[in-house]
This record gives sequence, C-alpha cells and structure tokens, in this order.
Amino acid sequence: MAGHARVATSPASASAAAWGDPAIIARCGLDALGPTTDPCVTVDGVDWVVRELSDGTAATTYGRDPAIEVLAPSAYGPVSLLLPAFAEAARALPTTGRTCT
Repeated sequence: MAGHARVATSPASASAAAWGDPAIIARCGLDALGPTTDPCVTVDGVDWVVRELSDGTAATTYGRDPAIEVLAPSAYGPVSLLLPAFAEAARALPTTGRTCT
C-alpha cells in the first residue's frame, strides 16, 4: 500500500488492515452509506464520500454494499491518491444504485 509495509491492527481483525506509521487503515464490511451532502469523488470507477478528520481524511465507498472505509493520516496527502489501491476490491462489491452527482 503506497510503498508501506502492512502492520498489525489492534485488536486483530479480519475486516481491517493497516499499512505504514502513522497507519493507513482500511476497513471493510461497513453499512452502505445513505444519501449525503458530504463531498463525493470518483476514482477509477468507484465513488467515494470524503470526510475531513482532525488529522487526516476518511473515504468511504458510496453506492456499494457493504462499504469499504479508508482512513489516511494527513502525512500521506490527499486520500484520493491512495484510493486506486482499493478500486479492484470496491468494484467487486454489489452496487446500490447510488452514485456521486
């Protein structure tokens, strides 16, 4: 993931993975997002809702059920640069019909 080695999550979870220090975290199996006014971007054919955090950004697939969430510390720059690594997994998820507009 972006040239960073995978690191352990605590607690260990089959639905979460982390890379680097500070850790980029990906979680899968989340509930699908409903309608939102948060910014939405399309990266490699996958829609993502992006939310700013106190020290980074969260991106959650939009229009996929279940959802994938990527948490990226601000040290890595815009989260959209990391999302292509998750596109194949996200495209494999069933769609809900919701899209970025």
